[in-house]
Amino acid sequence: MNKAPTQRMLRVGELVRHALSDLLIRGQIIDPIIETNIITISEVRMSPDLKLASAYVIPLGGKNAEDVVRALNSHKKFIRGKIVPQLKLKYAPDISFFIDDRFDEAEKIEQLLHPKTIGKDIEKPKNERS
Repeated sequence: MNKAPTQRMLRVGELVRHALSDLLIRGQIIDPIIETNIITISEVRMSPDLKLASAYVIPLGGKNAEDVVRALNSHKKFIRGKIVPQLKLKYAPDISFFIDDRFDEAEKIEQLLHPKTIGKDIEKPKNERS
């Protein structure tokens, strides 16, 4: 059974998300894949002990998502070292990056709820219009 995150987990996750975003905006990670993509950190989920952080990212347009995640994970020790001073936590969380596929899922749900064929059923035939 999955427990809902505590207020502290949510607060620390948001602190980590902001720190990661600032790091990416400043361009401090030297990697051609990271430098050539605009990356959105949509969410950071913390473990209950605050020692593990799962960062969900998506590059603009969703292109090269796997390459971006691979590049971020290869630099995670550097990233951790850069954001720790901003967090002011007892332990520095270990960060892992994952592709955020919620946007794809939302699009699939939207298409299921509003298929283009429904519009054809709703419209009256031309000869019935007054």
